[in-house]
Amino acid sequence: MGDYRPLPEEAVRLLASVGAPPRLVAHGELVHDTAAEILAWLRRAHPDLRVDTEAVRFGAALHDVGKARHTGELTGPGHRHEVAGERMLRDRGVPPDLARFCATHGDWSAPGRALEDLLVSLADKVWKGARVAGLELAVTRRIAETAGEPEWEVYMGLDDELRVLAERADERLAHQARHPVVPPGTAAGE
Repeated sequence: MGDYRPLPEEAVRLLASVGAPPRLVAHGELVHDTAAEILAWLRRAHPDLRVDTEAVRFGAALHDVGKARHTGELTGPGHRHEVAGERMLRDRGVPPDLARFCATHGDWSAPGRALEDLLVSLADKVWKGARVAGLELAVTRRIAETAGEPEWEVYMGLDDELRVLAERADERLAHQARHPVVPPGTAAGE
């Protein structure tokens, strides 16, 4: 396949402004595309559910922007990029309600997370085939509460959609791996 939805123009501009390496841009593209697939399913399965789709798409595209500063976290574990990313976006005029996804995507279980936060976290897991039961249950419960539907019914539909998305993980991982962690001719930095 390899045909992924283009990033929102504002995301492209912001990634360029922080000198995002190609791997980070590719990752944003893949998570953004996965989030768009989840949002499309939500529109089909729960058409009356109100979700800020633009915020989810923006958050999915830029959730890891802090890795432009902490490039070691592009290939290894770490959480320094979360606070750094939020700060970087706010310094560039991004409103706090959008910059927050940098900090919330890695801590989806904290109290008070909105459905939009959970959807960004979910897209950031399932793009690579990861299924996180607690996160999926949190999304299911939030949709069921908001839509007034039985949890089991919501879960069955969500599970089917995530299974299909997870089946394409190898393709996405290969796409991301084709992009260098740093631009050619530069040294990795922290």
